[in-house]
Amino acid sequence: MKKIEAIIQPFKLDEVKTALKEIGIDGMTVCEVRGHGRQKGHTEIYRGQEYNVDLLPKVKIELVVATARVEEVLRTLAFAARTGKIGDGKIFVYEVLEAIRIRNNDRGELALN
Repeated sequence: MKKIEAIIQPFKLDEVKTALKEIGIDGMTVCEVRGHGRQKGHTEIYRGQEYNVDLLPKVKIELVVATARVEEVLRTLAFAARTGKIGDGKIFVYEVLEAIRIRNNDRGELALN
């Protein structure tokens, strides 16, 4: 099993969710986060004062999938999140040693469905 963590632009969330649902991926965790990479933020003017906004709003999606489906999920996620511009985000993949469904103690990939 693998955990996929993606940091994407907030306005791409609906497209990503729809694309993942179309390939049968339903379970995910979504968090609003702030950060920056190469784009380093920008400046804004508020009531005549200039402010440096260096932590930009992003969305973090986390999902755990069977190892056999990782490449399909990565392709789908990247395609749906891509705008082609700086700040599109990143995807990270981690090894998951165990998954347990609390309700009935299902383990491993059984706990993912």
